[in-house]
Amino acid sequence: MDYVIGVILLLTFFALAWYCIKGFNLMIGFLVITVLWTVLPLGGTLFVSEEFLKANPVLLFGPGTGKTLVQILNSIYQSAPEGWGTTLVNVCWGAWFGRVLMDTGIASTLIRKTVELGGDKPAVTISLLNLVTALIFTSMTGAGPVIAIGVIVLPILMSLGVPKAIAMFSFMGAVAAGIYLNPVNFAQYRAFFIKPSDMPDFTLGWYATHWGYAALAIMLVVTTALALFYLGRSKSHRQWAAQTRTPQAAQKDAPIYTLILPVVPVILNIAFNFSVIGGFVIAGFAALFLCGRMSGSFRENCQLVNKLYYEGVVDTAPLVGFLLTLPMFNAVAVYASPYFNVVIGGVMPKSELTVCILFAALLFMGLFRGPMTLVGCGAATLGVLSNVAKFSVPFLYGVFAIPTITVNIGSCITQSWVAWGLAYTKVESRDFLKLSIPNAYATGILQYAAVYLFLAGLGTAWMVG
Repeated sequence: MDYVIGVILLLTFFALAWYCIKGFNLMIGFLVITVLWTVLPLGGTLFVSEEFLKANPVLLFGPGTGKTLVQILNSIYQSAPEGWGTTLVNVCWGAWFGRVLMDTGIASTLIRKTVELGGDKPAVTISLLNLVTALIFTSMTGAGPVIAIGVIVLPILMSLGVPKAIAMFSFMGAVAAGIYLNPVNFAQYRAFFIKPSDMPDFTLGWYATHWGYAALAIMLVVTTALALFYLGRSKSHRQWAAQTRTPQAAQKDAPIYTLILPVVPVILNIAFNFSVIGGFVIAGFAALFLCGRMSGSFRENCQLVNKLYYEGVVDTAPLVGFLLTLPMFNAVAVYASPYFNVVIGGVMPKSELTVCILFAALLFMGLFRGPMTLVGCGAATLGVLSNVAKFSVPFLYGVFAIPTITVNIGSCITQSWVAWGLAYTKVESRDFLKLSIPNAYATGILQYAAVYLFLAGLGTAWMVG
């Protein structure tokens, strides 16, 4: 009977993959799969053998086991989402900081100064813009900031003769590169694996020095190199009809000394393990004061801060519901894993080298919210993989970060800001994918090599459970 339940659970996993690929609501999808994975494993204890239950004591509940069914349900549907409070707070404050950089004109000034350095040389401008865009998105995150920067960068590139598909591909790749060191995204993805209290040493600073810098550099270099290669083979077009509309604040240059502020929260966190939210607050209010946005009355200044916070939270609203259902799924996966182990435990990779090779070969499965991206049904794959074999948390983080960031965020048309960019530039989906998929593989393979070199063999001290 345990095998039958395992097969049914596996079928629900594939159903979730299909659901995510079709682009349906992730929050509802993970809520439904959580309920199914609660009923099937726990209900299955009534039918499986005593030997199976003895071998998997996590499934036991009732008299003499030390836990009741209600306690298990409370741990899934109450304690698990409560434990993600830190992640949600980081997301909200990070979104506010992104809005501050947009409102003060700091982000747009950085872009314009970069273009001045590049002059009328497209290759130089692409290289510089990619670098600056990556640096900006080490602290900014969300669809709103990406669109706000995109309406500045994309027209500039296309006015220099860069074909619109190449401009789109290059910009989106640079955004994804910056995400590798973004403290908000790091906190969000780390919560798929552990609570910070479970492994306090796995900080952004540790991650950055051991693999994050390499991941960012690989994606930035490969994206830029491919963009220049594509540019060299293309025919330039210097006319583009779309008009750019930017907020009035973005039209005025911010003071030159404020241009360091976008990376201040990241620097403080990596160098001194300083609070992520504290970094956002310090850099955010410094930006507002130094750029003259806090020159009104106290009431007006409060209204401005509230307005920017509201707009930032709206930017991240679709993510919040997903983040509140995902920990339920992570918690229930523990109870489903013994059944998965019966069905596929013998074929799941158990060596770090095999995992890296297999995931590199299957990078295309990170597209369309597929079974390798954490913001799709990759959370289910993680639940299965981490419960049928023992790998360190940093290693698994790197393994799943690549399809999530390089493939989904930087290359997939289901990503919200990529979908916006396609509509804004009138680029066909197939033309974008022809450029982004080769980049995803070239970048991903090198990043998996870095994962194996830097994160493999960390030992049991980095394992949870």
